[in-house]
Amino acid sequence: MTDAWVVNPAGPLRGDVHVRGSKNAVTKHLVAAMLGRTPSVISNSPEVGDVSITTSMLEALGCGVEIDTGDGAEGTSVTVDPTSIDNSRVPLRFSGLNRIPILMVGPLLHRVGEAFVPLVGGDDIGSRPIDFHVDALSKMGAEINITSEGLEAKATRLHGAHITLPYPSVGATETVLLTATLAEGRTVLDGAATEPEVVELALFLQRMGARIEMRPNRRFIIDGVDELTGAVHKLKGDRIEAFSYLVAGLITGGEVRVHGCSQERLVTAISTLHGMGARFDINDTSVATWADSLTATAVETDTHPGFMTDWQSPMVALFTQCEGLSVMYETVYENRFTYVPALNKMGAQIEMYNTPLGSIDSRFVGSDTPCSVVVRGGAPLQGTDVHVPDIRGGFAYVLAAAAAEGTTTITGTHHLDRGYNRPIENFRALGLDIERVSVPTPAD
Repeated sequence: MTDAWVVNPAGPLRGDVHVRGSKNAVTKHLVAAMLGRTPSVISNSPEVGDVSITTSMLEALGCGVEIDTGDGAEGTSVTVDPTSIDNSRVPLRFSGLNRIPILMVGPLLHRVGEAFVPLVGGDDIGSRPIDFHVDALSKMGAEINITSEGLEAKATRLHGAHITLPYPSVGATETVLLTATLAEGRTVLDGAATEPEVVELALFLQRMGARIEMRPNRRFIIDGVDELTGAVHKLKGDRIEAFSYLVAGLITGGEVRVHGCSQERLVTAISTLHGMGARFDINDTSVATWADSLTATAVETDTHPGFMTDWQSPMVALFTQCEGLSVMYETVYENRFTYVPALNKMGAQIEMYNTPLGSIDSRFVGSDTPCSVVVRGGAPLQGTDVHVPDIRGGFAYVLAAAAAEGTTTITGTHHLDRGYNRPIENFRALGLDIERVSVPTPAD
């Protein structure tokens, strides 16, 4: 038997959702806490599987971890005490669970002088090699050896370097920030990612005592210091989750107000939806949206401040309910459309192309996987059985199920629990008939 979600559409979704801190930020802050000589406290943490995985890794390395769920009003608070780190090896049992182990290499080299991290995992959304991480760590003085099980590293003393990333990779940028803070001398990082979650990590490190400057044209300058102290930080709201619930209202003809994620973290999403006919009510603490009808549009994903790749699958689900032909062109990951066949199984009319239907140069044009989809809106969706391929694609299935006729049974929902804070409870609060059940494990 396996866990599943059963969704029965219940009409327009309406109501309020309170999002917690970003799933893409909380785990990086937990890793940053390893660098302090005193404990750090990260509050407004979401209750997601990646937090449990990451805190378990920290405990395996010798960190003290305390989790306080509080009264639920401010989310979970996580205290990390790194003073007792006594192990340099992340256990093999964490192989393939997420991509956090590679970020621990720099902190472990500073604390212990050596590190072993198992093979990274995460969603199967395309090639996400660790080459950029390895090159950066090597330039800063680490001796790296990659084995069939993972990555081994040693360093007597890490030093600053001039590093240029071939692509503004979020993970590689975070590796450099985490490693350069305690390295000897100055590190200049060009071609850096500047996503809000990256900037939030840089500010947290600065709060711990790091000397970090942000310059124009994707440049960070980090002057290494002798030590960092713990810090306290309340995480900013998850912009992926916020956008996804706003779409839940639009795709069902309802209205959802999202609290806890500021307008500036959603500005590109808001302008895109505005152009499709959505209307908004925005204040200092919340964003609400609704529409009488939505028209087709063309969207291309890009690094920040472009349209976020993690917004792509909810938007494609929304396209199925718009008038006319919509286009989505993916430029960040080359395997991001694995969820599309299931939407077509539900009655959507989506065609996939290897042709770049947009203006941005893509690294993946000419590959075997599609980089563009064309969606003919207006086709009625029907409930069916679907299996989740990744976190964001799985949420698109729930959105489609909420707008469909009949029952949808969704398996592979562990992906959704890994990435979203209390999703079942949030959907129920909006009026969706959704429940967890056990069903026979689908055949391969």
